[in-house]
Amino acid sequence: MRRWAPLVLILAAMGIGWLSGWHEALTLSSLIKNRIVLTAFVADNIGLAILAYVLLYIVTVALSFPGASFLTIAGGFLFGWTIGGTATVFAATLGATLIFLIARSSLGQVLTRKAGPFVTRLSSGFRESALSYLLFLRLTPVFPFWLVNIAPAMFGVPLATYVLATVLGIIPGTYAFAIIGSGLDSVIEAQEMANPGCAAAGTCEVEIGALVTPELIAAFFALGFAALIPVALKKLRGRSLNQ
Repeated sequence: MRRWAPLVLILAAMGIGWLSGWHEALTLSSLIKNRIVLTAFVADNIGLAILAYVLLYIVTVALSFPGASFLTIAGGFLFGWTIGGTATVFAATLGATLIFLIARSSLGQVLTRKAGPFVTRLSSGFRESALSYLLFLRLTPVFPFWLVNIAPAMFGVPLATYVLATVLGIIPGTYAFAIIGSGLDSVIEAQEMANPGCAAAGTCEVEIGALVTPELIAAFFALGFAALIPVALKKLRGRSLNQ
């Protein structure tokens, strides 16, 4: 019961959240529509606003709701890229670590006992270069954040390695999206000039995908593959010694 109760609670909260539509509030149009109220609250209650943002981000990550990228942009928009990015790194790491610990205490033990020889060898290889593999998974914008939070628990990755890889791996993307968020106000103003009243109505056409350039994506891929260089060198040295 001690192992499974946290996972059951997380799954129950996820189900309630999805059925209640909590994740639907995490949209760019909601941010634009309420930006005046939100920026005023931040200006008057900066400490409380950052705390509320951090808690919301932790819950979003722990419950595996989509919208982490949006929240990161919102953090840059509301607090500036420096404070917003730093708060996001802290919150995302806490949320990811929470779900990792829950998965490790329940799913990890069961899967380890029932794993076949192939999975066992895969787990051993992953653990040997866990930091490099996790950095690759975190840096490359292909793998879902929730999956990378849970998968290391199944491979028995040490907590310290997981936390370090999470912090280092999410820093580039987090600050990049926070910088995008910090410039969002000028985009909204341009939309207001073209379509007056769209901000208050939440109808301004601002696509997050349009703000993320191909060059930015390519940079993330380059960082991800750079993280695998130590693994490749290790394998090459191993082959040269065996020859």
